[in-house]
Amino acid sequence: MTLRVPKAELPAELKENMIKQFGAVPENVEVLWHTPEVARANLEFGGKVGAWDSADASLKSFAHMAVAAQVGCSWCLDVGYFQAQNENLDLTKASQVPRWRESDVFAPLERDVMEYAEAMTNTPPTVTDEMYASLLGRLGPAAMVELTAHIAFVNLATRANVANGVQSQGFSDACEIPLAAGPAKSGVASPA
Repeated sequence: MTLRVPKAELPAELKENMIKQFGAVPENVEVLWHTPEVARANLEFGGKVGAWDSADASLKSFAHMAVAAQVGCSWCLDVGYFQAQNENLDLTKASQVPRWRESDVFAPLERDVMEYAEAMTNTPPTVTDEMYASLLGRLGPAAMVELTAHIAFVNLATRANVANGVQSQGFSDACEIPLAAGPAKSGVASPA
């Protein structure tokens, strides 16, 4: 798949900031820049979502990558793993998110968060009262609301990237541990 919309030229300052942050300009930003208001709003809200701190950063990272793998957003999976490294999260675990059901590195809470992320991502969503209550009891209301909103935002971003044809840019190549390939099934993103 190739980009379905050509890249738009970013303002020099934004381009420089993206390169400082990621080492390259993210193609999804270049695609969204055809409507600068959409791109700015996406960047601003993404920044706000990233600053929330009621839920554990590792749990949100695993949820993000689980959604990306399920939706088939190789760009999100790639950058999510790269960001996990930059946030000093457990890369052994993060590298295994695409195959979390088969991996033995995750704790029960981490598994339940990834299952919840997938349940929210299903169309229609398959979140059950029991699933929600179990996480709520372990995380508390503030973290549960944040995790839910985080997963919802990630669904917006992953689905927009897939629809626009945005693919992995190789950000995760900088990580020492390779990103595991997910199980073979349609709709699941490969790491690169």
